[in-house]
Amino acid sequence: MSSARISLKDITSISQLEEPSLRSWKFWLGVIISAVFLALVLRGLELETFWTTVREANYWWIIPGVGVYFAAVWARTWRWHYMLRHIADIPLRRLFPVVVIGYMGNNVYPARAGEVLRSYVLRRKEGVPISASLATVVLERLFDGLVMLLFVFITLPFAPLPAIYTKLVTIFSLIFLAATLVFLFLAARPERMRRFYLWMVEHVVPERFRHHVRGIFDSFIEGLQSLRSPRELAFIFLTTTVIWLGETTKYWFVMHAFPFEVPFTVLMLMTAVVNLATTIPSTPGYVGTFDVPGIITLQAFGVPQAIATSYTLVLHVALWLPITALGAIYMLIEHVGWGDFRRAANVKETGAEVSP
Repeated sequence: MSSARISLKDITSISQLEEPSLRSWKFWLGVIISAVFLALVLRGLELETFWTTVREANYWWIIPGVGVYFAAVWARTWRWHYMLRHIADIPLRRLFPVVVIGYMGNNVYPARAGEVLRSYVLRRKEGVPISASLATVVLERLFDGLVMLLFVFITLPFAPLPAIYTKLVTIFSLIFLAATLVFLFLAARPERMRRFYLWMVEHVVPERFRHHVRGIFDSFIEGLQSLRSPRELAFIFLTTTVIWLGETTKYWFVMHAFPFEVPFTVLMLMTAVVNLATTIPSTPGYVGTFDVPGIITLQAFGVPQAIATSYTLVLHVALWLPITALGAIYMLIEHVGWGDFRRAANVKETGAEVSP
């Protein structure tokens, strides 16, 4: 099994890693969108009140918040372990570092390359085909989106949604429900789908690539097998709900560091809105796309702009920094180099499978 250790060579390769991104229209679209969102954050902000609030916050409340957040990350690992067990039974202690590295990748590299990075690392460590594990990652995002929408609809009677988000939630509801139906159909009728894509491969794909493409499709369908059982569906949905309630609890702990208080249901709504908004292209770490929806949500429930802004920005850092720092540590332990980010991004762009 090959490994890529972090060295001076890896560190100097960061410039090579950034080159494709700087030339990509997706990168610059994310920069522009983040800049627009940041301009919205700063518009009308009372900077003196903002800085006073930041200085006087009781940051001890972040500690239990971080503890709850990592418990939620462990629950995410358990969910992935459960979804992967049809392919490989990987112990949680070996899977947890892979999950953390992946989430760190989302925080430091554009276009959610961390999602592919953890599938790439899993392939290298455990031999699981990238296309199979990516299918489970897609399912994770699908269930995350469904639970976020559930949070919105549960909290609406107690925390009415600001009008600006009504159309956004409607669009996301249609997208996630349609995607759910498609994946359920794919999982329920794997043989029919296999006949269909084999026909497509034979008639569309050049002969020298057919074997490779068939293998990718086979692995992807295998990764959807956790959708075939109603019991497994219910378990995954329940676990996803627990994960996001855990993250909302972190929002609740951090709130106590600041001079305001809103009901837990409002924080559930904020959790849903900001995480749905992070699907919009932005810079790594969801700069702006996380912050503006959160600030607007809190303002809708009477929190002054300066306090809402200070809380949301501190919360954003408290969500970003611990998982990124732990991911960097696991990169050292697991011998993951910066070049692996580039290779994972290449997999994302080309759809190519990678040998371990």
